[in-house]
Amino acid sequence: MFEGLKRHKPLSNMAMLMLLRRMKIEGITVHGFRSTFRDWASEVANAPREVAEMSLAHKVGSDVERAYARSDLLEKRRALMERWSNFVSGGTGKVVRLA
Repeated sequence: MFEGLKRHKPLSNMAMLMLLRRMKIEGITVHGFRSTFRDWASEVANAPREVAEMSLAHKVGSDVERAYARSDLLEKRRALMERWSNFVSGGTGKVVRLA
């Protein structure tokens, strides 16, 4: 979800955990952020499974399916993340409708 110091590599779980500690936020985990997003994407945003999973940088499908899946679904992921941003910042989360 967040790019780390190395280009195109995600921010590590430890970096996120240290951020939470520096912010003195307790009772929240990095996995909790990801889990909450996944539930919201499915239950509120009705995002296609592939879009939600790819937004979490998960591999989707079998080796054969991935060999034929040429798209990174970037625009659909961007729209989903924009909705997520509005949702977590107090907006409605209904900025863009996913096809």
